[in-house]
Amino acid sequence: MNAHGLTVLDLQGALDQVAGRAASPLGREAVRALRPLTDVGAVARELGRVGRVMEFAEGIPGWGMPAVPDAREALDRIRIEGGVLEGLELHRIRLLLAASRVLSESLVPASGAEDERADAPLLDITSALWVSADLEAEIARTVDEDGGLLDTASRDLKRIRAGLRSAHGRIVRALEGYIGTLPQRFVVEDGSVTIREGRYVIPLRREGRGHVGGVVHDESGTGATIFVEPPIAVDAMNDLRDLERDERRETQRILRSLSARLHPFCDALAASLDALVEFDSLHARARAALEWRAVVPEVCAPHDRGLRLVEARHPLLLAQGVQVVPYDLEMDLTERTLVVSGPNTGGKSVFLKAVGLMALMSQSGVVPPVGSGTVLPVFGDVFADIGDEQSIAESLSTFSAHLENLREILSAADAGSLVLIDEMGTGTDPTEGAALSRAIIDELTSRGCLSVVTSHLGALKTLDGEGTGVVNASLQFDSDRMQPTYRLTKGRPGRSYGLAIARRLGFPTDLLDRAQALVDGGAASLEDLLERLESREREAAALVGELERRDAVSSERAAEVERRRAVLDERERRAERDAREEARKLLLDARSEVEAAIREVRDAEDVAAAAAGARRRVEEAARRQAESLRASRPSSSDRASELAEGSRVRLPGGT
Repeated sequence: MNAHGLTVLDLQGALDQVAGRAASPLGREAVRALRPLTDVGAVARELGRVGRVMEFAEGIPGWGMPAVPDAREALDRIRIEGGVLEGLELHRIRLLLAASRVLSESLVPASGAEDERADAPLLDITSALWVSADLEAEIARTVDEDGGLLDTASRDLKRIRAGLRSAHGRIVRALEGYIGTLPQRFVVEDGSVTIREGRYVIPLRREGRGHVGGVVHDESGTGATIFVEPPIAVDAMNDLRDLERDERRETQRILRSLSARLHPFCDALAASLDALVEFDSLHARARAALEWRAVVPEVCAPHDRGLRLVEARHPLLLAQGVQVVPYDLEMDLTERTLVVSGPNTGGKSVFLKAVGLMALMSQSGVVPPVGSGTVLPVFGDVFADIGDEQSIAESLSTFSAHLENLREILSAADAGSLVLIDEMGTGTDPTEGAALSRAIIDELTSRGCLSVVTSHLGALKTLDGEGTGVVNASLQFDSDRMQPTYRLTKGRPGRSYGLAIARRLGFPTDLLDRAQALVDGGAASLEDLLERLESREREAAALVGELERRDAVSSERAAEVERRRAVLDERERRAERDAREEARKLLLDARSEVEAAIREVRDAEDVAAAAAGARRRVEEAARRQAESLRASRPSSSDRASELAEGSRVRLPGGT
């Protein structure tokens, strides 16, 4: 893939943003070294791996990537037969083993079964992680974090160091006692035992040299004080030297032994380091995607499907913390060239770079800031001619530099290429610039390249049409506030607003009026047409907004009517249940009264009198029940008060 396109689109800047999320310098190096792939399957696999790590990171909130040490030199050393590692190099190997263990435990299920390892996208990493708890523990017992050997490295080392500590103590005590025996005129005030050239010495005034004897190892800056190793310390110091040599020999033996133990596993350790670095890179890319709320895009061959961007955002703008307006763009297979127009400062160049970066990032295995439904073709090459590339060293004007870029694009671009051209046709006579631009667009379109160009030239705004492969688009501009909205609209060109912007910046009115009169009639007609179209679109948008508002009000009213209907239905059902229950009670009461009357007549001696009493009893019960029924029915005025718009009613006749 051509280096010029990668530089102009600032792929490296985007990778630097992602690399900052890696946990180790090696991981950051790995992200920065990513380059676009051109095989669809390879790109899909790499994005799938990032997607899997995104799922992993979301599934374990707060999980942190373990520290990955730079153990490359240590591994190179133990790869050689007989190579001996220093203590600090051994510590790096221990960190490597610890990181491999932590990551393996995180990725591989607790069962440890081979067929239950993490799923296919990460299988190459999980299978490469080499873990040895024994070696990790042995190195931890041998060296500390600074690379120094611990007393626990071996029994002999522990014994030797105990002897050294004892010898040091004996020498210091002996010399301190010796100082106390010397005449005060030879003793330096506040003088104490110290070390010079690795030997224990006492500070004396120079005139005491002959009295003490021994070996002078140093003197003060003035020469008044000398540092002497007295004869009584020589033998003890020689014994100390013997112990120090024993310590060095034992230290070297331990380092050689442990290095020899690691030698057979150097390849496994190297593979484990590579796997850790690769996962650190994947984890950094996953973190970036999650922070961007990005979704893994679908990728395809350039002529299998078109291009679809959903909520695409420029990653470098996201890094600046500014509010970013997302882009939505879809180009089907019949649309090969997109001509984007609109005012200066409207964001056309940023949009052009964003389109290129979305492709380059995805092909580099980085999930770009896009939403669900995005489809990105995998391009064989990405060409870009963006910005002022005037070359003083090569004596090229801005226009000549653009022409040189366009010549190189035309010499190499094919059906699998993405071509991005900014401010096409500028820098020369507008008529010639438009003619040359039309010819270049026709050529790129006929080759099947997917091209996105920006321009102010009116002649390029009329190239679209059915069967041409060219489609217009514009980045919208708020003409009322004279500010860009950065929203992309496909299907129609945009106005340049040159005179309007000049008017807002305070240019003299009479000058602008003369300029307006000098505008070419055809261009003016196109601008007027676009202005009327934008005005109608604003009116339509306002009408749609009003209709949506009314629809919302109607929906609210319908919901209220439905709520009231449900309340009335429930009241009706409750009243029916209550009436049935009341009727049942009345029936039971009537039955009880009749049965009581029958018993009264049957048991009475005066049947006629009993029958009359029973009749009165039944009639009284019937009167009470009639009154109860009248009291339980709602009055007509009560029922009328419950009526409201949308209420259900029953008319005479049952309808």
